[in-house]
Amino acid sequence: MPLNRITLYTRDINESARFYETHFGFEVFREDGDRIVELVHPDGGARLMLHPAAKSLKRGQVLVKLGFDVEDVAGFCAARAEEGLVFGPLHKADGYVFANAKDPDQNTISVTSRAFRETPRIKT
Repeated sequence: MPLNRITLYTRDINESARFYETHFGFEVFREDGDRIVELVHPDGGARLMLHPAAKSLKRGQVLVKLGFDVEDVAGFCAARAEEGLVFGPLHKADGYVFANAKDPDQNTISVTSRAFRETPRIKT
């Protein structure tokens, strides 16, 4: 069974929706009376469900990192920097590159070229 939805608890749903729409191309869907906002990417993948955070929830203390597959990490980071989203340094790993940033609620996000590496995957 595939993982299709990831719930993010956020202090400002509108700000978070704009963030993922602007920087990652998600489309925003809202239903009247529903406090959850659903973000869907036109190319598929998991849906992000934005849910109002409880006042007791501290920002950035969730043990999750959202990873976005990007073939040209450096180019993507440069383009986002022009829009105000600054990523940390590029990190080189086993045949791929990644960089990290934070969303408006201080959740860690990553852009990575891991899906595009030439190293074959081995099923264990």
